[in-house]
Amino acid sequence: MQATAIAQPNIALIKYWGKRDAERNLPAVGSISITLRELYTRMRVRFDDSAERDSLTVNGVPDRQMLPRLSACLDRVAGPARSSARIDSSCNFPIAAGLASSASSFAALTVAGAAAAGRRLERGALASLAGRASGSAARSLFGGFVELANAGDDIEVGTIREARDWPLSVVVAITESGPKRVGSTEAMEISRRTSPFYASWVERQDRDLDAAREAIAGRDFPGLAAIAEHNCLKMHSIMWASRPPTVFWNAATMRCLQTVRRLQADGVDVFFTIDAGPQVKAVCLRDGISDVEAALRATAGVTDVATTGLGDGARLEAGA
Repeated sequence: MQATAIAQPNIALIKYWGKRDAERNLPAVGSISITLRELYTRMRVRFDDSAERDSLTVNGVPDRQMLPRLSACLDRVAGPARSSARIDSSCNFPIAAGLASSASSFAALTVAGAAAAGRRLERGALASLAGRASGSAARSLFGGFVELANAGDDIEVGTIREARDWPLSVVVAITESGPKRVGSTEAMEISRRTSPFYASWVERQDRDLDAAREAIAGRDFPGLAAIAEHNCLKMHSIMWASRPPTVFWNAATMRCLQTVRRLQADGVDVFFTIDAGPQVKAVCLRDGISDVEAALRATAGVTDVATTGLGDGARLEAGA
């Protein structure tokens, strides 16, 4: 009746933005991501017949705001007749700040919840359940380079290249540690309803996916850099052109982009991507990580820097 799981966040190189089925949380477009290694969320789920209701602590502090979403996810995983759950979560990076904490949280919760309930589910089934709670959580069930397809009536997701086959590095420049003013789900719906660029985003996504898939298959870093930056800027342009506009960036975000451009001009193999938040992720080859880290750490407005390689998908913690 108890299990602990760990999951890493993932960073989308070809972004998912918008839903084609809000009730089932199905994405409007496909996406390709990389699963990180050093950042993580750990979830312990304990079903307790003596408890009157579910409870949640995050990094040792009671949290009621996220509890309804976690409870709904456990209902899907263990069934609505389940016992009340005591959920303990810990995370070693800022939460709700554009670093995919929801992806790693729901991926870990799904794996731990299924094990605690005695359910043996295939990884694809776990990904489908996690994706119902957070679209990007389905990708955190898998490691390395991961594609989530926009097809069929359910989530289709899997690894397209293992982390060890192309061990890229990621330097995360943290420019704000607090929660976002607008959540991703709300911002997506605003974009879908009001942005004049949204229909074009959906129509052209398959071209970006094809280009990224080809670059990953050929370990073509310049090719992946070009399409990932292009796709990132398109997604944020959709938000900026929405009514009201959604702008997650801050001044330090812009300065980080300038830093990446200077590194590129100096011959460093690096490119940027930014999800729904102000943090900049600089993806680079391993031999350039020290230069990228030093340059971003010296950028005005950057409060912290985290470095990581590519990692594995969500899993039960050994001995837990």
